[in-house]
Amino acid sequence: MERLDRVLFRLEQGFELQFRLGPTLQGKSVKVYTNYPAKGLKFERLKFRPLDWVYPNGREDDRDKYCKLDLMLAGSYQYYFSCGDKEKVSGGYIVVDPVLRVGANNDILPLDFISSQTYLAKCLGPLDKWLDRLRVAKETGYNMIHFSPLQKLGVSGFCYSIADQLKLNPDFIPEGQHYTWGDIGALVEMLRKDWNMVCITDVVYNLTAVGSEWIHLHPECGYNLVNSPHLKPAWLLDRALWHLSCEVAEGKYAERGVPALFQDEWNMNALRGILWQQVFSRLRLWEFLQVNVDEAVEQFRQLLKTGSLGVSSTSTSSPECKKQLKMAQDPWHRRFGNTVDMNSAVDIFTPHSPSDVQECCVGFRKRLEELNLELFKEMNQHAEKATNCILVNVVYERLSDQGPKLGPVTRKNPLCSRYFIFPFEDITFDEEMQLMEQSEKACQFLAHDGFVKGNDLLRNFAEPGSEVYLRRELVCQDDSIKLRYGEKPEDCPYLWAHMKTYTEITAKVFSGICLVNCLSTPLHVAEKCSVYDFLPRSTLVSMTCGATGSTRGYDELLLHQGLREAPQYSCWNSEAQTSDQVNLQTGILAGKLALNMLHKELASEGFTQVYVEQLDEDVVAVTRHCPSSHQSVVAVLRRAIKNPETHRYTNDVPPLFIPGHIKEVVLEALAIERSTNSNKKDDTNINGLPECTVEIRERIQLKDSKVVKKAVMVSKHNSVAQEIMFEKFTPGSIIIFRVTLEPRSQDQLGALRHHLIQFSLQYQTGCLAEQSTPPILNKPLKIIMSKLTLADMNVLLYRCDAEEREDGGGCYNVPSWLPLNYGGLQGLMAVMAEIRPKNNLGHPLCDNLRQGDWMMDYVSNRLFAKGGAVGEVGHWFQAMFGYLKHIPRYLVPCYFDSIIQGAYTTAVEAVFKQMSSFVQNGSSLVKLLALGSVQMCSVGHSWTLSTNSPHLKDVSYHLSEVTNQEEQCFVSLAAGLPHFCAGAFRCWGRDTFISLRGLLLLTGRHLEARNIILVFAGTLHHGLIPNLLGQGCSVRYNCRDAVWWWLQCIQEYCTLVQDGVSILKCPVQRMYPTNVSQPTGALDQPLYDVIQEAMQRHIQGILFRETNAGPQLDSNMTDEGFNVEVGVDQTTGFIYGGNRFNCGTWMDKMGESEKAHNKGIPATPRDGSAVEIVGLCKSTLRWIVKLYNNGHFPYAAVNIHREGQTYSVSYMEWDLKIQENFEKKFYISHDPQDPEEKQHKFVHKRGIYKDSFGASSPWCDYQLRTNFLIAMMVAPELFTIEKAWEALGVAEKKLLGPLGMKTLDPDDMVYCGVYDNSLDNDNFNQAKGFNYHQGPEWLWPTGYFLRAKLYFARKMGEETYDKTVVLVKNVLSHHAVHLERSPWKGLPELTNENGLHCSFSCESQASSIATILEVLYDL
Repeated sequence: MERLDRVLFRLEQGFELQFRLGPTLQGKSVKVYTNYPAKGLKFERLKFRPLDWVYPNGREDDRDKYCKLDLMLAGSYQYYFSCGDKEKVSGGYIVVDPVLRVGANNDILPLDFISSQTYLAKCLGPLDKWLDRLRVAKETGYNMIHFSPLQKLGVSGFCYSIADQLKLNPDFIPEGQHYTWGDIGALVEMLRKDWNMVCITDVVYNLTAVGSEWIHLHPECGYNLVNSPHLKPAWLLDRALWHLSCEVAEGKYAERGVPALFQDEWNMNALRGILWQQVFSRLRLWEFLQVNVDEAVEQFRQLLKTGSLGVSSTSTSSPECKKQLKMAQDPWHRRFGNTVDMNSAVDIFTPHSPSDVQECCVGFRKRLEELNLELFKEMNQHAEKATNCILVNVVYERLSDQGPKLGPVTRKNPLCSRYFIFPFEDITFDEEMQLMEQSEKACQFLAHDGFVKGNDLLRNFAEPGSEVYLRRELVCQDDSIKLRYGEKPEDCPYLWAHMKTYTEITAKVFSGICLVNCLSTPLHVAEKCSVYDFLPRSTLVSMTCGATGSTRGYDELLLHQGLREAPQYSCWNSEAQTSDQVNLQTGILAGKLALNMLHKELASEGFTQVYVEQLDEDVVAVTRHCPSSHQSVVAVLRRAIKNPETHRYTNDVPPLFIPGHIKEVVLEALAIERSTNSNKKDDTNINGLPECTVEIRERIQLKDSKVVKKAVMVSKHNSVAQEIMFEKFTPGSIIIFRVTLEPRSQDQLGALRHHLIQFSLQYQTGCLAEQSTPPILNKPLKIIMSKLTLADMNVLLYRCDAEEREDGGGCYNVPSWLPLNYGGLQGLMAVMAEIRPKNNLGHPLCDNLRQGDWMMDYVSNRLFAKGGAVGEVGHWFQAMFGYLKHIPRYLVPCYFDSIIQGAYTTAVEAVFKQMSSFVQNGSSLVKLLALGSVQMCSVGHSWTLSTNSPHLKDVSYHLSEVTNQEEQCFVSLAAGLPHFCAGAFRCWGRDTFISLRGLLLLTGRHLEARNIILVFAGTLHHGLIPNLLGQGCSVRYNCRDAVWWWLQCIQEYCTLVQDGVSILKCPVQRMYPTNVSQPTGALDQPLYDVIQEAMQRHIQGILFRETNAGPQLDSNMTDEGFNVEVGVDQTTGFIYGGNRFNCGTWMDKMGESEKAHNKGIPATPRDGSAVEIVGLCKSTLRWIVKLYNNGHFPYAAVNIHREGQTYSVSYMEWDLKIQENFEKKFYISHDPQDPEEKQHKFVHKRGIYKDSFGASSPWCDYQLRTNFLIAMMVAPELFTIEKAWEALGVAEKKLLGPLGMKTLDPDDMVYCGVYDNSLDNDNFNQAKGFNYHQGPEWLWPTGYFLRAKLYFARKMGEETYDKTVVLVKNVLSHHAVHLERSPWKGLPELTNENGLHCSFSCESQASSIATILEVLYDL
């Protein structure tokens, strides 16, 4: 649930509005409240009710739960939500659109039908003349009239400066007549019933006219110096500026360079000096912010002497204490009225003996003087800003060519606007200052309203905390007074009651009201528009898919209309010949009538799609399309932004290609010169014969057009289009075509829609059943999809460019843009998900679809080439695209999206049907993550090294394209996309088995999991499994941990899969049955024998040199690094190994930079006993003991051969040895004298677990990293609950990021959180990505952290567990957001510090997805 308190949602009646939890709220106790009434109850603005949560999957899942409102009542409503003990965290507003009705039968007027015309009410004249003036709107096709306020106006005549909100404007009432609001209501009702026109009006809440009698009787309704004393400095400045202005007008400062008539920049510089010398320096406004130092010090002295306040142990005055001295604002804002919180003063300046009192007072005085100086500087900054604003305003009003050129400074046109009214006779400035302290006078100094450029419109600039009036930032409306409501009716009862009556009067009369903020546009800005451009601009507006509007006078091409002027509108007369009447020959009225009728027609017929194309600098084409009938209306218009009389326009207009058949020219219009008379302004009427009118022709055939030179049918992109060439298409011209599809295109589109009905019933409209349907389309796609395996789904949905290239292809490259991330449907879905909500039809992908069939052919041919069930899907696409290729190209992107989206959704549904109940019944996040299983698992060329035993059941075979013989066919797991998914770098032993539980076992892909386990079992060599398979060419047995992850997965398989222990007897085809470097032939063994060999080799000790050691195997590693050593410490039972020249765990970054001298040096060797390997070993031992006791494992012990003798070590004994020694050796206790701790000098954090034990660099043991979390989860019995919980707290505080976990304590001296593998500098710790595991935030450890947190929280008690669930859900919500937004639809390998994107990371990593999925399984 986002913070949307400043967003207004507009919804239609009948909609269902859902509230869902955003990332920061998931896992927390959240309640949503609204004042939308429950069914059958009356609406009450201040009465809120809670909404119930809906759980769509039947479980309390924060990811998917929602609460809802069924919106059936029009109106504006509010909602807010609470979180925990916070009653109101945030909220927002919704508006439910009304249903407008017109005519005698109360016919519905849909909002998209509306064409509104605004009338300035004061220009309508007497009420008995209104119908003649309003008829102009009716006769020109408008169906809504929007009135400016009809209330009595202030003396300025400004349309929104209302003098009496409850009285009708007396200008509407001729002498001898008596009109009331009832008469207005009767007129509005007559317009609704007889003219089919709706009437709305404006309401103004933020200001009232200066001449409003009620505001002077109730000055509390405005901002004055009594209820808003914070405005006192601004008021003083305002009065000082007024007196300065009077003196400038009198010539007092002429000799000092400030005459009444400003001439140049020199005058402005002189004015700046006068402002500082005569105004700001004399006002001493800083005193309103400051403290009386002498009084404060004396008060402080007395407090210290009497000991009235408590004594702190804090030492006296330190520089960092400055912020702690608290100032208290004087509520009356008097000079030197601010005070100091003496408690904070005593906390800072505390005497330790009576003799220290004077010293403390001296320190206190010094601090107050420093604070006063800061406040002096603060006020001077305000003064500097005010000076700049004044000067800018003077330049604009008196010197600028764009300004009004007011001339000399006078009392009527002062130097700057007055911000406050002064309702008294002129007196001296000193006398005025005395009035400020007299409340009965001060309350009459009311602030004017206005606006602030760039200001937040939801912020009240007159409230405390805003310095707008002081800094002279207000563009003032000096005929208005700003109203002050407070927060609730009790704050200003009269104003709330007055405005409530005002609202009720208005609402009873009109069908709708418009809340206006009264921001005005200077008239001279509007007058720069060419009259020739009025018609094209009106056309652009009318082609909008929504309500449109205009202002009375615009269609008549009249430019002299203003908000403060009062001439009256002309009346309608169809035979008008006089200047005070108008008809369809006036201005562009005839064109506007046609456009308004067209706008209504398009809305009623469902032309809901809009496409805008810029054909030339001043030529625009707008297409409105009906998706059901597939008719289009195309408007082409030529703007006249510059005056054609003074600017030379060319006659060259580019040709226009319109797909389909042009049925008719709906409208052809041209703005033409009417007479040579100028636009004469009448003092009583808004009239005058305009210089232009419009020549229009409606409903004509294309051949009869005067602007179409030639229309030729052409074949373009497999469809028919008409090429339109223009002549005499001058600026100010428009032409609108109605276009239908060619019969063949209509048939093809109808058939296509028929086949799309399986995805959505919306395609039933306009669908056609064809006589000869391609056979592949005779059965639903879901039937075809049901034949696909999950490996097939990988081909259909995913496969990145590297995977595609391995098969001889590649991902589709969108010209002038980018290649798609995937060859499968997800590559397209990611791009179209960005296009769809914005309707961005100008996207390069849409351009590519319109220009040719390449993308369609790519999709179908790619799948067709795969053969089998996948090929059948390709055949289906080919048939569907066959229709698409024969419809107008502008429709192709829309229907291509429909086909792809429908196929994708069908495929995903088929995927979930093949997965476990955990996925099928899981949340949307579970399902998104489960798709990672399909994304990462594919049948490829990466298994060339090994195969499963031919005696193993349920192994698939396929015909090799290379040997043309049958070979085994099963999936492999990619480590990450796009970097580790193809060729030698696809199959990593460690990554495979970190990911296998989450991606295969939990998703129900048990057979594939079994096959992968057994394949790797066959590669066991030296007691290890490969770090990297490398397609047989570069197999490396250089990691100490992969074999333990493999053993952990076998344990998980036995636990999670029904009859999982049967895997132990499965035959394994061994590649290395003996201890030689090359494969010597196949040998089958049961899996339990292979497991025993791995354990036996470790207890005996492993020591070998990698095969093919040297730069040809690893160009960065030094010679010593190729030596692999692993063993078991017989004292502790810990697995140990490695050396300082290699890195045998997942933190395996080898230095590569010669410039930084780190080449060949591992960044994180982690030799000795790595904590996670010890944990994984302990987990395996515990499991084997249990297997042996249950009769599933034939071996109870391992043997050690030393110097001709054999020693037996039972698994139980080995397990117990690790249990006894783990916390002794790994836990860093809070006891600095801990006898188990031998390296006290390296301890920098306590209450944590070491990263390793016995490292060649001892300080590495003590680094805080994420690896102990793995041991916690796989072997929780090693950890004391309280110690584990404390260590988890440290990890949360220091290592947890938004998505991942920091790989090194940020307090560590070598921490660096930004990974840049391309950077090659002289920084040893960073060059060439040396910090890969020294700070960047990896995601997969986050899964182990959250799982461990949940496990030990259960042990800590229910309250702790509940709080932990909140944390876990909150963390997971960030992963959910990332998954939704990621075009790869995956979780990254890592991020830079604080969750920032890392461009060198895999965009989707198998282990990241898998471990997060495991967390959700635990939840």
